[in-house]
Amino acid sequence: MKVHAARFHTAGGPEVLQLDALELADPAAGEVRIRHTAIGLNFQDIYARSGQYPTALPSGLGTEAVGVVEAVGEGVTEFKVGERVCYMSGPVLGACSTHRNYPAARLLHAPAHMSDEQIAASLLKGMTVEYLMNRCYPVRAGQFVLMHAAAGGVGLLAGQWGRSLGATMIGVASGPQKVKLALDNGYTHCIDRLSEDVAARVKEITSGAGVPVVYDSVGKDSFEQSLASLAPRGYFVSFGTTTGAPPPVAAATLQKMGSLYFTRPTLVTYTASTEDLRQSAAAVFGMFERGALRISIHQRYSLSDLARAHADLQGGRTTGSSVILP
Repeated sequence: MKVHAARFHTAGGPEVLQLDALELADPAAGEVRIRHTAIGLNFQDIYARSGQYPTALPSGLGTEAVGVVEAVGEGVTEFKVGERVCYMSGPVLGACSTHRNYPAARLLHAPAHMSDEQIAASLLKGMTVEYLMNRCYPVRAGQFVLMHAAAGGVGLLAGQWGRSLGATMIGVASGPQKVKLALDNGYTHCIDRLSEDVAARVKEITSGAGVPVVYDSVGKDSFEQSLASLAPRGYFVSFGTTTGAPPPVAAATLQKMGSLYFTRPTLVTYTASTEDLRQSAAAVFGMFERGALRISIHQRYSLSDLARAHADLQGGRTTGSSVILP
């Protein structure tokens, strides 16, 4: 059958994206064919398109989507035609399309209490927050937590998740509008990085102690601030590089600044097994069902307008989450 898929034939800026007409084969053994109804937009897509995350070319794009099962391959018994399903992760990029075939072993049942747009806007981001705050560095009640990019899709969910755990969330955002948005989503404090010294404000908020953990998806521009904000034996969790890769971390630096820990985790590692994937998703869905999380969808784009969506996200012109509607 004929389908349409966003692809890029060379790495580069948003202008390299194009919508191609492709022939989609019947699902192979262990696969299902999905008609997409809502697609997530994430900074991982920017990394792939720009070449920062190398991929074979030409390449599809997108790592998460929601849709309806249209056909099942041989051996698939867990999913049936007509069911709502969702997914997050590979094995190859391709969520930015009208239809695709996908391995049943990595597929999830869509929860009835969430709409297609809500799931597409929150699944990857929510699972990122889950592994960061539950498993990478388990946040405890009463702790201070510093989160960069607090007004972004991951940041807004992290503020709410941390609040539900009883942590005091400190956000970092750019400008009064984004600061207010963060404060409305679980943060007790939010530092405007455009007008305030982040590390100095953290020390002020924590009475000079610093924070036990920093979650930093910004990278190069926030590296020094993150180090200077940590308490002795604190954890620097670097999980993104929106401004470029942070500089190499010298062991002596970690020693001299208080026996610090530095880690660079990925969601891929923390959801490598089907069991981990489904437990993480179930935790996210459960938080929404209990009302501990709510999603803020501030941008909607058509599949044919994907280049503008990428330009907006990369240029810092978005807040909250975005969805692509095929």
